[in-house]
Amino acid sequence: MRLHILGICGSFMGGIAAIATRAGHAVTGCDANPYPPMSTQLETLGIGLTEGFDAAQLAGVARDADVFVVGNVVSRGNPLIEAILDRGLAYTSGPQWLQENVLTGKWVLAVAGTHGKTTTSAMLAHILDRAGLDPGFLIGGVPLDFDVSARLADSPYFVIEADEYDTAFFDKRSKFVHYRPRTAILNNLEFDHADIFPDLAAIETQFHHLVRTVPGTGRIVANGDQASIARVLARGLWSEVERFGAPGPAQSSAVPSLPAPEWTIADDGAIAQRGTPAGVLQIGLSGRHNRMNALAALVAARHAGVPMAAGLAALASFRGVRRRMELRATVKGVAVYDDFAHHPTAIATTIDGLRKAQPGGRIHAVLEPRSNTMKLGTMKAALPDALAQADRVYCHAASLGWDAASALAPLGTRAQVFDDLDALVRAVVADARAGDHVLVMSNGGFGGVHGKLLDALAGA
Repeated sequence: MRLHILGICGSFMGGIAAIATRAGHAVTGCDANPYPPMSTQLETLGIGLTEGFDAAQLAGVARDADVFVVGNVVSRGNPLIEAILDRGLAYTSGPQWLQENVLTGKWVLAVAGTHGKTTTSAMLAHILDRAGLDPGFLIGGVPLDFDVSARLADSPYFVIEADEYDTAFFDKRSKFVHYRPRTAILNNLEFDHADIFPDLAAIETQFHHLVRTVPGTGRIVANGDQASIARVLARGLWSEVERFGAPGPAQSSAVPSLPAPEWTIADDGAIAQRGTPAGVLQIGLSGRHNRMNALAALVAARHAGVPMAAGLAALASFRGVRRRMELRATVKGVAVYDDFAHHPTAIATTIDGLRKAQPGGRIHAVLEPRSNTMKLGTMKAALPDALAQADRVYCHAASLGWDAASALAPLGTRAQVFDDLDALVRAVVADARAGDHVLVMSNGGFGGVHGKLLDALAGA
């Protein structure tokens, strides 16, 4: 089969391309403004990439395509999709193609949640792999232990990052309703994606739809500390459930009657099952959020037959994921990190994790509010608190429709706002000194700012 993938440089669609190629299909694709790591992965796989969405592709690289796989970045009015519709050509969504061609008959382990999906999925795939289960996977980032974001395998197990974002312009359901998991992690649930969801209740409804697809013999691994997930499960539960969380009383004051989680993890990594010690997590990632991610992955892997002790041994060698607190380089004593954080909660937990892991240096937070939610300004009021632990804040605000300087005013002189990226780089380099940490946070390419910072530091 010949596939032409629209929006191929997105982490999910790039994973579809990798899996389809390894399954023997001929794959081409197109996207706007491709950037690493996905553009690099596609090049390594030998997948032809066309920049842009010109309808002329139908007479060129895509002229022999049997089906067009359409990513959710593509909307009506896109010249290529309009030409496909006008000519009556076959098209489908990425999640639907994956379900019909890869996931049917598999033991699918799906990782859902507002935060931590990529890291938790990578942890889960790593545990299963080290246990000899040889899982296939599709992850929204590149795990350092595999060096690819997606893998096709002959085993019955498949790990997938289960995104709640909508599927395609013609299918407004969340992607994850297509995956039909036997094991589903509900890692956390907050408001996000303000461009498609009006409120948290609407997202909870989509998570409820996911719960409805888990079979009675399946298992839901749920964050037991969150009222939002408790509300999702209260709407209907037909499967086994295991809850995880912090030791002690449930964390949510909004729902005081939350059941105590069966699995808990303490600040020192000690894991207990109903109060009985079950091992200690040793992992090279910092922060409470990563301890919770790890516990969710361990409990899910246990459902697939991996004992807790084996899972813990596997995570001791887990190396992390590109663009998740990835140390790009240290120049003249200044460490530059790349992180995908773009939601206020993720920004706060990322800074907190770095602060605890590296207590001896200042943190320079370099932020690009690039997600659709951040561009709308929906969460701008939460940014000062999210950035409170940073010593310096540098915000790139060139494409925002709201006043970033006013939003960050509570941080006082610690925060600076720039429309010009080069000016931002100069300010960071002027402020940084040996022993400092420059934490770059964006869910996009950020104009290659990481390389600009490293080059400028080297020349300073």
